Amino acid sequence: MNKFIFTSESVSEGHPDKVCDAISDAILDEYLKGDPNSRVACETLATTGTVFVSGEITSTATINVDEIVKKTLDDIGYNDKSYGMDCNDVNIISMLDSQSPEIAQGVNEGDGLHSEQGAGDQGLMFGFACNETKELMPLPIHLSHRLVEKMSVLRKNGDIAWLRPDSKSQVSIAYEDNTPVRIDKVVIATQHDDMLDRFKNENDEHDFVKQQIIEHVIKPVLDESGLPYSKDFIVNGTGRFVFGGPEADTGLTGRKIIVDTYGGYAPHGGGAFSGKDPSKVDRSAAYMARYIAKNIVAANLADKCEVQFSYSIGVADPTSFYVKTFDTGAVSDKEITKIAQSVFPLKPAGIIDHLKLKHPRYKVTSAYGHFGREDNSFTWEQTDMVETLKLKLAERN
Repeated sequence: MNKFIFTSESVSEGHPDKVCDAISDAILDEYLKGDPNSRVACETLATTGTVFVSGEITSTATINVDEIVKKTLDDIGYNDKSYGMDCNDVNIISMLDSQSPEIAQGVNEGDGLHSEQGAGDQGLMFGFACNETKELMPLPIHLSHRLVEKMSVLRKNGDIAWLRPDSKSQVSIAYEDNTPVRIDKVVIATQHDDMLDRFKNENDEHDFVKQQIIEHVIKPVLDESGLPYSKDFIVNGTGRFVFGGPEADTGLTGRKIIVDTYGGYAPHGGGAFSGKDPSKVDRSAAYMARYIAKNIVAANLADKCEVQFSYSIGVADPTSFYVKTFDTGAVSDKEITKIAQSVFPLKPAGIIDHLKLKHPRYKVTSAYGHFGREDNSFTWEQTDMVETLKLKLAERN
């Protein structure tokens, strides 16, 4: 019997890196509202009292960067300096330039060496799905997301008003023969108010925080999984977490790419998503790869599925494409790859059109994972190709 423990982590929307992802994606959404053909590559850095926005933009739309930054910070909950950032008192530096004309000619249809819209850059992208959860995601990252998401809900609705925006989770799952059998360990780090006026010392404050997080966050989320779990939880392992946010830890767009995808359970091509319009295949092709993998698993063509694309800048056709099912496929990987190639659009223009990626939808993706989400904005999470895949499989048999 093959036994192992696998661990994934997630972070909240208030984690400094996720603050930057949210700002970059909010700026992208605002450009797409005014011009669906906007080309956006937006990077954000957040540190003590300052947000720095930079990147390359080509768009007919005009936006107010300061307003977007302040609203995004307020939506997250950074409206008090003691939290690590105050949306009402923040220095915003914006240095947005135009997209390189040489990149543009490779992406614009009819320009450059090729007539079709090409990929915005070279690179490799992965998609993945498995039947460990109803969302067809690996269980460790699924539970990690739900834990930090639960804390955000309880903070914003006032049920646990002493929570602050910055938090992290980590979940270890015990597997036997590649099947989850037990939740082995849960780690939570969450920012909280200074409550020493209520408690005699830091130890009593910590005991209170730990008890509340276990009762109202950890146990409700784990109980929904139906798996047994160890109750040896770690909450705020340093003992205290009051000083947080961008003041405590500088944030940067694109530094949580494993959190954004499959928690390390599947490969990652290395390209970040946030702040990038869909002409960047780092984002759009990764979404299509997930869409393909999820539909293959949902159609019972496999229990586990990995998809890889690669592209050259300026060229529409992928330079490679494969589907791997880890010996769980209904037919060979070669056959499933051929079926996928015949069913799904693999060129950038086709991907963008099929998944409707020119519509503003990206800020909501910036926290709690780009995959495994039940929201109409996440078109790549739909399983609307299941019957088509089954029909194609039947035709080949």
